[in-house]
Amino acid sequence: MRVAIHQGPFEALPRVDADLLVTAEMSTTGYHIGARTHELAEPADGPTAARMAALAGETGTALAYGYPETDGKHVYNSVQLIDPAGRRTNYRKTHLFGDLDKAWFTPGDEPVVQADVAGVRVGLLICYDVEFPELVRAHALAGTELLVVPTALMTPYELVADTLVPARAYESQLFVAYANRCDTEQELTYCGRSCVAAPTGEVLARAGSGPELVTADVTREALAASRLENTHLADRRPELYRGTTA
Repeated sequence: MRVAIHQGPFEALPRVDADLLVTAEMSTTGYHIGARTHELAEPADGPTAARMAALAGETGTALAYGYPETDGKHVYNSVQLIDPAGRRTNYRKTHLFGDLDKAWFTPGDEPVVQADVAGVRVGLLICYDVEFPELVRAHALAGTELLVVPTALMTPYELVADTLVPARAYESQLFVAYANRCDTEQELTYCGRSCVAAPTGEVLARAGSGPELVTADVTREALAASRLENTHLADRRPELYRGTTA
């Protein structure tokens, strides 16, 4: 399958020759927007979902986008993937980052959420979630082949995009599509550097610091070959790890 990352304004969402187009964390509204987060929150089957389902059906490209979700009681930092058939897969950020997240969002409690796109098992995380190796490993063990991570990573934390994301792909033997913002909100400057990392640790595509579209091909054959070479998953000894994650 071909995955594309749109590092730019949601209003300028491009039409692409790809099976999946990924946008950033809270791309529909903005991330650092305070109380407007709750004002703009909508249900998973709300008007934005309807618009994205129509666009996915028209273009034949599945869409993954970040948005503030409400269930009528709580507001979540969520990502939704909608495929061309209109099937929706929704994930709520489980690890909230600092006051920005904790002041406005309720954490989700479902660690592994997956969908199938073009024959590839796609898992969903959001930003800070990928910095926890246990969560990425849980995806690998559950069969995730491509991990999609909408993000709002600000400077000076470029290390996460440049070093940690490829390391996560390598150590858990899966592809990672890391889709960041590249704009400014109040005192925050988002650093861009969106990427697609392979299970070999190779970065297949990398954006710079400004608006950009990057694409990469993700195949199950490449994943299988990498797992033959790198046997991290096969060589695990879970009986030794009991009590180490508490």
